[in-house]
Amino acid sequence: MFKQATPIPKKLIPILSFLTVGFIVWLFKPLLPVPPATRWSFGLESGLAQILLGIDTGKQKTIVAPEHDDPQANSTPVMNNLFQPGTVKPVGMPYTKTLVTPRTSSEDVSWIEENFGETELIKAAIYTVDDVNAELHPPMNKGNEVMVYLTYIIDHYHNLSDVNIFMHSHRFAWHNNDLLDSDSVQMISRLSAERVQREGFMNMRCSWGPGCPSWMHPGSIEEDINKQEETMLAKSWSELFPLDPVPNVLAQPCCAQFAISRDRIQSLPLARYIFYRDWLLRTSLSDYISGRVWEYVWQFVFTGKPIVCPAEHVCYCDGFGVCFGGAEKYEEFRAMESDRSMLEQKEKDHRELSQKWETPELLTDEEKAQGRPDIEKGRQLQERINELAAWCDKRKQEAKEQGDVAMYRAREAGRGWSPGDGF
Repeated sequence: MFKQATPIPKKLIPILSFLTVGFIVWLFKPLLPVPPATRWSFGLESGLAQILLGIDTGKQKTIVAPEHDDPQANSTPVMNNLFQPGTVKPVGMPYTKTLVTPRTSSEDVSWIEENFGETELIKAAIYTVDDVNAELHPPMNKGNEVMVYLTYIIDHYHNLSDVNIFMHSHRFAWHNNDLLDSDSVQMISRLSAERVQREGFMNMRCSWGPGCPSWMHPGSIEEDINKQEETMLAKSWSELFPLDPVPNVLAQPCCAQFAISRDRIQSLPLARYIFYRDWLLRTSLSDYISGRVWEYVWQFVFTGKPIVCPAEHVCYCDGFGVCFGGAEKYEEFRAMESDRSMLEQKEKDHRELSQKWETPELLTDEEKAQGRPDIEKGRQLQERINELAAWCDKRKQEAKEQGDVAMYRAREAGRGWSPGDGF
């Protein structure tokens, strides 16, 4: 016979209730609403307000959720400002780095060892998500990269590198920075540890599309095939951040690759990351959707802001040392690139049509009506493409050379700089 459990004395119930509430408050204390003087406010002059109201903001600028001191302004309570700018090390002192990468057993990650295996200052933490016998593996293969990122933080919370770089397993990808040849090796090699230390959190992708300036709208009831997780965001948000109101917009450049300083990670308690991972383990959302939900909440976790969209030219310059000299010169470069891309497509269409005329029976009526392509036009298109390509290559090389000078980086980022200062 089992003994009947001894009931908890009634006089202890209030004490246990108090302790339970105390633990919950401790866990979520950084998320508690802040006093009115430090809450967000969305004045009409702010970049965020202009986006939400559909006003044309013109030239691209860095967009983050603004903070004002006007207690009378229309405001929404958000996370306490736990996140202060970091302090860079003295010039010449190195930063330790760890590359955190999820992979499947079939994915080739040899590029990591080949390029960084001999570098003492860059360690690799490669988690094999579908092999429980691997040296590093997450507790469950769920949530795409999210499970690995959180597991690394939990396992190494007290032994983090200065800079922690979270990236996917492929070396080349469309969502990598095109000005660095979409190459993860170049992105990791050129990443400014100083910018990561100052900012605390830095998205590894500079281009705004997709993701900025106004991407996810939690609470939307109309499903978008390109944003299938959008309709799930409000419920997920209330579970992940129960003390924060659901924001109107969540935005940052895609696609869940970023660098974080040790200080920024440790500004939140370890219990918070365990809570987030427990949510991922328990949620009924699919592997795909749960991972996509997190793609646009990382910036809130590590900055307390739902919108973090640094100006592209600043990200490239201060983050990776590719400095064109300001927004206008960067936009000029992008316009030339766009012209070249358009001409390349025209030249391709012209060449393919010319080849089809070698076999007239393959031509459509519309193509026959256009007539045989002019050979001279094709030659002129190629000449112009070559001119634009040479101009773009020259400007990109000059931008990298400017990025090697600390003063240029500081100027383009809007930071103060004095002789002797580093990056």
